[in-house]
Amino acid sequence: MSTTADGHDLTLGVPLRRVAEVVDVIDLPVDLSPWRRAFRRFASHKLAVLGFTILLLFVLLAIFADVVAPYHPNKQHLDKAFTPPDGINWLGTDLLGRDVFSRILAGARISLSVGTVGVAIYLVIAIVLGSAAGLIGGRVDNFIMRFTDLWMTFPSFVMILIAAGILGPSIFNIMIIIGVFGWPGLARLIRGQLLLFRELDYVIAARTAGASIPHLAIRHMVPNILGPVAVAVTLGVAGAILAEAGLSFLGLGVTEPTASWGSMISSSRGIAFFTRAPWMWLAPGAAISLTVLSINFIGDGLRDAFDVRGGQGRG
Repeated sequence: MSTTADGHDLTLGVPLRRVAEVVDVIDLPVDLSPWRRAFRRFASHKLAVLGFTILLLFVLLAIFADVVAPYHPNKQHLDKAFTPPDGINWLGTDLLGRDVFSRILAGARISLSVGTVGVAIYLVIAIVLGSAAGLIGGRVDNFIMRFTDLWMTFPSFVMILIAAGILGPSIFNIMIIIGVFGWPGLARLIRGQLLLFRELDYVIAARTAGASIPHLAIRHMVPNILGPVAVAVTLGVAGAILAEAGLSFLGLGVTEPTASWGSMISSSRGIAFFTRAPWMWLAPGAAISLTVLSINFIGDGLRDAFDVRGGQGRG
C-alpha cells in the first residue's frame, strides 16, 4: 500500500489515521464470524452480562431447589408463623409458618417454567404464521395478516383473564393461555423481517437461479432474522413471568399450597402484613423484579449484539 507524507492511502485516498480510528471504535476483528462478533458485543455489554449472571443464578436455584431449600416449601410450622428473618429462616416465615426462602425457590420453578413454555408455544405459532405470510405472500399473506389484526384488537391481558377464569387456575392452563394470546406481535415481526430480506439482491439472485422457497428460508433468511426474534422472545419471557404473577395474585393462576411468587404476594395482602410482616411480600416482589430486570438487560444486550450497524453495548 502506497502512502503520502501526510499519511494518506494513495489507492483509497483515506487518511490512515482515520482508518485506524474506525477500526479502534469497532474493536472487532474483520475475520470474526457473525456469531462470534455478536458474542463479543454481548460480552462487552456490562448490564447484559450482569443480567445473564443473575438469571443463571435463578435458573440454577430453581433446578436444584430440592437440594438448596432448607425446608419443604409447603411444610407448615404454625408455632413459627410470622417469624422475621433470622439465622434459621433466612427470609422469615409466612402466616402458616412456611419458610419463605424455600417457597421463593419453589416459586422460581413455576415462574421460569411458565415464561419458557408459554413463550415457546407462541414462538411456534408465530414462526408458522409469520413465515407463511412473509414467504408465500399474496392471498395467504393478506388472510394471515387480517386474522392477526383481528386477534390484536382484543386486549391481551383481558382475554387472558377471561380464559383463565373459564379454564380454571392451573399452571398448565396459564402456559397454554399465554402461548395462545402472545403470538401476534412476534408473527408480524417475523413476517416483516422476511419481506425485507426477500428484496435483497443476493436473495433475488438466488430466486432467479431457481432456488426454492424452503432453501431460501433456511439458507438465507432465517439466519438473518434470528437476532430480532431472539430479542423479542427474551422480552416475551419477562412479560410471561409478569402475566403469571398477576394471574396468581388474582387467584387465577397457581393456587395454594403450590408456591408461586404471585400467590405469595397475594397471601400477604392487607395493611397488617404490610406493616407487621413486610418480608412476606418484599421477598417475592424482589424476586420478580430482579428476574424481569435481568431478562430486560439480556434483551438490551442481544439487541446491540445483533445490530448489523455495529452498535456497541452501552452498559
